Amino acid sequence: MNAKTLYWLIRREFWEHRGGFIWAPVITGIVFLVLNLMGIIGGEVFGSRNGFHFGPLEGQDLAAKIHSLDAHQLQEVGSALDLAMLSSSGLISVVFAFVVFFYCLGALYDDRRDRSILFWKSLPISDSATVLSKVIAAVLIAPIAVVICGVLTGIAMLLMFAIALSFHGVGVWSLLVLAHPFQVVGFLIASIPLYLLWALPTVGWLMLCSSWARAKPFLWAVVIPVALGVMISWFNLLGSAGFKSSWYWREIVARVLFSVFPGGWLRDSTFNHLSDNPESFNHFLSLPASYAVLAKPDVWIGAAAGIAMLAGAVWFRRWRDDS
Repeated sequence: MNAKTLYWLIRREFWEHRGGFIWAPVITGIVFLVLNLMGIIGGEVFGSRNGFHFGPLEGQDLAAKIHSLDAHQLQEVGSALDLAMLSSSGLISVVFAFVVFFYCLGALYDDRRDRSILFWKSLPISDSATVLSKVIAAVLIAPIAVVICGVLTGIAMLLMFAIALSFHGVGVWSLLVLAHPFQVVGFLIASIPLYLLWALPTVGWLMLCSSWARAKPFLWAVVIPVALGVMISWFNLLGSAGFKSSWYWREIVARVLFSVFPGGWLRDSTFNHLSDNPESFNHFLSLPASYAVLAKPDVWIGAAAGIAMLAGAVWFRRWRDDS
């Protein structure tokens, strides 16, 4: 496979879908910042109208109260700032997941629907290169844009709150130095390879349906696993099923439909370990804690199943004839 050809195929995906891959995260970040700004202004107006002010707090104003915090309390403040920074990336990631979901559904179907597949097949470009370029665009390149947008949004939000607190005597820099932006950025960047592995089952299934379905790939992609789950649940109620339906809904339906949502690999007991202790949150952001998920076999089984379904998508793209 020619690397230059693959590069231009990936660029083609961004040219055609930059609205979803680029502008959707940017607009979401802007809306998030505007809502936070409205909240700050609303809080200030409400406080001034009702005589509510930041202070005195136990005989101290807000600035003096912050300066009187001990090391443990300062660490808690820093963890709260880190969590606020992550929250902006989380919202953008949810929007991004919907973009990837529908992008994968139409990635191979749209070419057949508008007959542009005839043009692309006339070029010396293999079907495997075409499918691979779409996978890379969805689960590797586009998440980088989301991370950049999320980090910039999070930093802008921290600056916004810091400036608002500066009007109450709290130094901007004395507050911002409590955060750990490099740790948050490292956590987000390190999550991209994990996202690639985790999203493969959904990406593979959606592209398989996209290349196979003659019409309405969304219905096929959703109805098949859900209908099978309903049948298994029904047999479960009758007591004749060989395994619990809860396993099927969690390990099959959730993986083939919702794995494009970032952070799914942090399920189970990961969030239960988070507490008011800031050290637990710092452990949550550490690389060993993130990559510990690779020791679980379901990650690799799902990735292998996703690759197998992508191979099926390549086969259907090569031989599918809707004429």
